[in-house]
Amino acid sequence: MQSKKTNASKSGFTLVEIMIVVCIIGLPAAISVPSFIRARTTSHRNFCINNLRQIDSATQQWGMELKKGLSSPVTEADITPYLKTSVSCPSGGTTFSDSYALTIGSAQPTCKKDPSHSLQ
Repeated sequence: MQSKKTNASKSGFTLVEIMIVVCIIGLPAAISVPSFIRARTTSHRNFCINNLRQIDSATQQWGMELKKGLSSPVTEADITPYLKTSVSCPSGGTTFSDSYALTIGSAQPTCKKDPSHSLQ
């Protein structure tokens, strides 16, 4: 007598097939993630440097308009009317005061969040 075996087809994926798919998806992801992080860092730096340029330009306009000397102290309140928008460092700053530092009219503004963001 013949045993009653059902010849039901097994549908699904084997472990090897799943591992191959994971490797195929994971390899490009592993290659591209560092590039995205590097691009984001570069974008933040460039954005911050552009903010520093705007601050420096606003400081120069403030100094010329009010006939201030190069050694005159400058504050955020002095140059705010000369800025088009409020500025903050994209690397974690929320306001001008926690992102940028000003000293005197002849000195360039500096970023408090990341020292590599500079006009140099």
